[in-house]
Amino acid sequence: MENLQSVEQFQQLKNGDATLFVFSADWCGDCRFIDPFMPEVEEKFTNYTFVKVDRDAFIDLCIELDVFGIPSFVAYKKGEEIGRFVSKDRKTQEEIESFIAGLN
Repeated sequence: MENLQSVEQFQQLKNGDATLFVFSADWCGDCRFIDPFMPEVEEKFTNYTFVKVDRDAFIDLCIELDVFGIPSFVAYKKGEEIGRFVSKDRKTQEEIESFIAGLN
C-alpha cells in the first residue's frame, strides 16, 4: 500500500479509478491491529488502489472529510465518494472486506 504524499496527489487519485483511502497513524493501536492482514485484503480487491493517509500529516484533509476516528476507510471513484467506513472502533478483516464488497 502506497503512502499519500500530498493533497494534490489525493485530488488526483480521488478523481481517478476506484481508490480506497486508509486513514491511519503510527501511534494508533487499532491501526496497527489491521496492518498484518491488509495485504491480504488488497489482494482480494485488486480493482481498488489502496492508499494510506497519515492522519497526523494530513489533519486538515481529515477535518475536511469528517474523518475523526481511525482506522477509517473512504472510497472514491471518478471524483465521487462511493462509501465510507469511518469510526474510532477497531475493525476486523471481515468487517473491512464486507465494507469493500458492498461498494459501488
